Amino acid sequence: MTEVVAALIWQDERFLICQRPAHKARGLLWEFVGGKVEPGETRPQALVRECREELGIEIQVGSLFQDLIHEYPDLTVHLWLYHAKIVEGEPQKLEHNDLRFISVEEIRNYPFCPADEPLLKELERACSAGELNRVQKMGES
Repeated sequence: MTEVVAALIWQDERFLICQRPAHKARGLLWEFVGGKVEPGETRPQALVRECREELGIEIQVGSLFQDLIHEYPDLTVHLWLYHAKIVEGEPQKLEHNDLRFISVEEIRNYPFCPADEPLLKELERACSAGELNRVQKMGES
C-alpha cells in the first residue's frame, strides 16, 4: 500500500485543484495537490515537500479532513487529505497541466481521480451542513 498525502488549500470560498499531466497515470484528471510519503517523513513533512516541488509554495499543514483507502488497478493508496494554507508564494504549474481555485458548487464540472471522489462528496456534505468553519478552511488546527 502506498501512503499518499494531499492538501485542501482554500482561498476565500474556493479550493485548489490540479490537473495531472497527460503522460502520467490518470492523465488530465483533476486532483488535490500532494504525493507519496517518502521513508523517514511524517505525513505533514511530505505534504510540505510536495507543495514546494509541485507548486513552488510553502504551506502550513492544519488538521486532517479525511483519509481513505482506494484500490486502483495498478496500486492501492491510503490517502490522507489535510487542511492547509499557503504561507509563502503563489501556486505555479511546475508539474501539473493546469491549476484552478474552484468553489464546492463547481466540483461536478471537473473529472477527478477516482480516489478523490469520496473526499469531494464529504467536502460537499460538510460545506452544505456548515461544518467547515473559517478556521478549518484556513488550514489551522
